[in-house]
Amino acid sequence: MQEGCTVNQTVKYLTKKWTLLIILELFKGKDHTRRFGELKDSLPGITSKILSARLKELEEEGLVKRHVETGNFPVKSEYTLTESGLEIVDIIKGMKRWALKWKIDNIACSNQACEKCVL
Repeated sequence: MQEGCTVNQTVKYLTKKWTLLIILELFKGKDHTRRFGELKDSLPGITSKILSARLKELEEEGLVKRHVETGNFPVKSEYTLTESGLEIVDIIKGMKRWALKWKIDNIACSNQACEKCVL
């Protein structure tokens, strides 16, 4: 596969650890928006450094938009899925349907609506 291939380039940033889970957690937020701390709390095991790096990458790719509130201290950042970020959620849901259909070593999901999932 050529280095410049669209699939190759897309896979490089979407398959980094935590990336798809961050997108899914943003999807669950009110108006598909969450604060940095909310994301960190909802992703046990992720470090602040990795979360920050992944959010920056997603912002650079146009999947996430960042809003910074500077009026108060501490400064608070909110992250919102863009239209293209919301379309990635459809791919994640498709992956979930595929895994459930083929029973890939996973726990059967009782909550088919990803936005309501607490796992």
